[in-house]
Amino acid sequence: MISTRAHRRSMALHSAPAEQEVISTINTTPLVDVMLVLLIIFLITVPVATASMSVQLPQERSEQRQVQPKTLQVSVDRQGRLYLGQTPVSDAAELGRQLQALGDPDRPVHLLADKDAPYGKVEPALQALRGAGMRQVSFVTEPATP
Repeated sequence: MISTRAHRRSMALHSAPAEQEVISTINTTPLVDVMLVLLIIFLITVPVATASMSVQLPQERSEQRQVQPKTLQVSVDRQGRLYLGQTPVSDAAELGRQLQALGDPDRPVHLLADKDAPYGKVEPALQALRGAGMRQVSFVTEPATP
């Protein structure tokens, strides 16, 4: 009997390292559990976050303004020549005198400057408008082409 015990003990000693081998695979069950919990949390919170505010955004509106007869047009061409309406004006000082003679500082003025006109030629027209006391001055541009 002693030999059987010794034999069993020796078998147990030899089989122990085989049972305690390192498992080289990753257990993904906890990872899947965590991901499912996060998915459920996001599924619950996203509809609540998007439905909490009701905002009505403005619609884009692009309309061309028609020049009213009482609106003055001051133009600066490519060479820097000034015009009041269709009438050429000799310089910015003359433009200022003609605007003051009209005597209506609340009358809207549209400033049409050629895109190739140097700013140094447009700026005196702005100074003449300011000097004449014109309060409603607008730059006129072409609509952008898509």
